[in-house]
Amino acid sequence: MAKEHLWWQTGIVYQIYPRSFQDTSGNGVGDLPGILSRLDYLQWLGVTAIWISPCFRSPMKDFGYDVSDYRDIDPLFGTLSDMDDVIAAAHERGIRVILDFVPNHTSDQHPWFIESRSSRDNPKRDWYIWRDAKADGSPPNNWLANFGGIGWQWDEHTNQFYYHAFLREQPDLNWRNPEVREAMFGVLRFWLDRGVDGFRVDVLYHLIKDEQLRDNPENPKWEEGENPYRRLKAVYSSDQDEVHDVVREMRRVFDSYDDRVIIGETYVPLRRLVKYYGENNDGAHMPFNFQLLLLEWRAERIGEFIDRYEGALPEGAWPNWVLGNHDYPRIAWRVGAAQARIAAMLLLTLRGTPTLYYGDELGMADIEIPPDRVVDPPALTLGVGRDGERTPMQWDASPNAGFTSAEEPWLPLAPDYAAQNTAVQREDTLSMLTLHRRLIHLRQSEDALMAGTYHRMYAEGDILAYSRRHNGGGFAVILNLGGSEQVVELGPADSGRIALSTHLDREGDEVSSRVKLRPDEGVIIRLG
Repeated sequence: MAKEHLWWQTGIVYQIYPRSFQDTSGNGVGDLPGILSRLDYLQWLGVTAIWISPCFRSPMKDFGYDVSDYRDIDPLFGTLSDMDDVIAAAHERGIRVILDFVPNHTSDQHPWFIESRSSRDNPKRDWYIWRDAKADGSPPNNWLANFGGIGWQWDEHTNQFYYHAFLREQPDLNWRNPEVREAMFGVLRFWLDRGVDGFRVDVLYHLIKDEQLRDNPENPKWEEGENPYRRLKAVYSSDQDEVHDVVREMRRVFDSYDDRVIIGETYVPLRRLVKYYGENNDGAHMPFNFQLLLLEWRAERIGEFIDRYEGALPEGAWPNWVLGNHDYPRIAWRVGAAQARIAAMLLLTLRGTPTLYYGDELGMADIEIPPDRVVDPPALTLGVGRDGERTPMQWDASPNAGFTSAEEPWLPLAPDYAAQNTAVQREDTLSMLTLHRRLIHLRQSEDALMAGTYHRMYAEGDILAYSRRHNGGGFAVILNLGGSEQVVELGPADSGRIALSTHLDREGDEVSSRVKLRPDEGVIIRLG
């Protein structure tokens, strides 16, 4: 193992959306005891860290991203004791625990906001962003809410507007207020003291807004029918330069503990993304890199971005890659089942920490949600929802896929769950699950794949090829992103034997001057 690297650099992060992972209470919603019951599976798979999406006390207007108590677990998911049990049991299995920190906004039911809206002179008034109406009674500026409509809500009691970047039930905190910062850093300390290994920080780039509250400019590329939020460019409502002062302060909290990690949710252009590492790597340890979620699935485009990303990273900064999450359609839905195997090999052989979304190891795809089962707020307001990628985990062929004993889970199951589930795929030596486990174990056993250098060999047509090398050893990764057979010419230094194919049937085959790839096939060649 590459001992000079930290656990979050050499590990595999697995995102759990707790509502959808495993229900033990019989109410159709996943819970913390359910996560506890599946830790042996995660250990078998080979993941070394779990990131648990929000499970704090919440009215659930945005399924946990509207927090009413940061220091308690919502009864829907369990208790503080249940969380302690998950942390302890995960650590016993060599699995780190990362929680989701939601600092940009609270629930409107949080005691802080209840105090803040009680009167204009309440001590917590300035903990949120309150402003008078314009002379004509309209909102202070033109900022929009991500989930539809204007970003300002009128409060009849105090005759002012408050700002909310998401739902009106999610008022934004005023991170320019030092009292807010200290209160939220206290939340981090509470959980770090309980043994949490790190946090994924929700919408980190939103924390600071323009002090003058200037109008956002029109987006000239926006077209009718697209998400109305993108009608304006969020120049003044997010990604302000002063946010990096906050990130540095947050980092100092983490640095007062041993071996903890900050992962920042940062949907910003590359030149802005790398600033979240800090001037001297004193910012977020890993600002999330979402390009594999967003890029056109073409070898040339992917290869070009990898080079740009590697070139833009500050010295000493550690890269990371994300293939799926709870906000974007699943990879198998985006590129198809065959190419999802290619995507898995790409994710697990690039330089940098990979984050795997629950169920992607099975090839789970989005499903169409019947109108009467839609629950996601933006789906209800904008018609663009995320329910399809949040469906319950498929454990076995029993009723409700072994996810719940309830008559009906909180979201519908994929119709293929009886044939595509962990129980079936564990027994299938050619399955998507077997491929993921083989890839993870190969990565974790080879320094070149965990921490070696990256060099692009080829990115043209349907072929993306690159090498990973460390201390004289190395691998070449050759990926066919197309549906036709390809023959790839190799250089003298790229000969060796196939360590793994996405088809799981060519291990040990010798490769010299060229390699033939079947449609939708990728191979890892052990060089030398």
